[in-house]
Amino acid sequence: MEFSKQTSLLHSKYKTDPHNGAVSVPIQHASTFDQPDIDQFGPYDYARGGNPTREALEEIIADLENGRHGFAFASGMAAISNVFMLLSSGDHLVITDDVYGGTFRLTDKVLHRQGITHTFVDMTDPAAVEAAIQPNTKMIYMETPSNPTMKITPIDKIVQLARRHDCLTALDNTFLTPVLQRPIDLGVDIVVHSATKFIGGHSDVVAGLAVVKDDALAGELHFLQNCFGSILGPQDAWLVMRGLKTLHTRMEASMASAEKLAEWLLTRPEVEHVYYPGLEGHEGREVNELQAEGPGAVLSFRLKDRESVRRFVQSVEIPVFAVSLGAVETILSYPPTMSHAAMSDEERDARGITDGILRLSVGLEKTEDIMEDFTRAFQQVASVKEKDQ
Repeated sequence: MEFSKQTSLLHSKYKTDPHNGAVSVPIQHASTFDQPDIDQFGPYDYARGGNPTREALEEIIADLENGRHGFAFASGMAAISNVFMLLSSGDHLVITDDVYGGTFRLTDKVLHRQGITHTFVDMTDPAAVEAAIQPNTKMIYMETPSNPTMKITPIDKIVQLARRHDCLTALDNTFLTPVLQRPIDLGVDIVVHSATKFIGGHSDVVAGLAVVKDDALAGELHFLQNCFGSILGPQDAWLVMRGLKTLHTRMEASMASAEKLAEWLLTRPEVEHVYYPGLEGHEGREVNELQAEGPGAVLSFRLKDRESVRRFVQSVEIPVFAVSLGAVETILSYPPTMSHAAMSDEERDARGITDGILRLSVGLEKTEDIMEDFTRAFQQVASVKEKDQ
């Protein structure tokens, strides 16, 4: 019987241990495995190449993304780095211009050392993407919704372009997770996640995941995973699997709260703009509704300037002010000095990442409590403006 994704989160093939009935995947800490013969090896030999606990997570995430092969890495950036290493010297990469800061840093500062060139482009515009494709373009890399301005890429249109030009497609699905968006169903070749975020969900693990459907591509990615050795340890793999069990419920609750907060923030005079795909005026709302099952639980909003941001951050009590997102607790981040610090001021400005922008990952607190907390903080921002006038 085929279950919904919500049910599959709890009832995968790993829901019980076949040896003893335990309702939890065993954590196998072994680094090496005894072999029966010099010519005949078992399914595992050395844990860098494969581990039963990690394999369970890899199979679960592959199933959730409707792929065939999953790969678990030591971080989201490790997953992205391994995907980029599918490229060779002389290849060209087309990548969304408002990509996550860590991905920007890897692209801008490291790939060129390997002889891999790149072009940043506004991926909300398929015509601009096609214009950026060169004869040696081998991969198009998407992130939707984008971080932190929540732009929406029309996945199917970019996939069609990539197929016409014989390019691989890769997509960072961290913000929406397979609960809300399944890019492989839309033709994307490789899906990546920072499982540190919503999938893990509890601010207690750093992990990355990748999923593919094509067997040959999976072989290449497994080769790279084994070569570079940036694997996820069994304890962390177990923590990610534990987080997955509540992913659907957490995403639904956080998204419902984010929708209310986004609408409420629009009413605040201190807020100049709200970036959230669930808002009626959001430019990519219709596209997101076609390719995803919800707008997610992350939004951004813009205050007047850096000093307003400072006063607001100093005044709020509920959110953790930190580098990350996707946890049970609400997390407030300042992209210019956190997620996108690797960009220059000019590069951030060109992408709309102004000094007044804050990113909010909505957790599981009562929405009204967050509103009350923010109201007090906005009053502090307003009082400073009045003193200055």
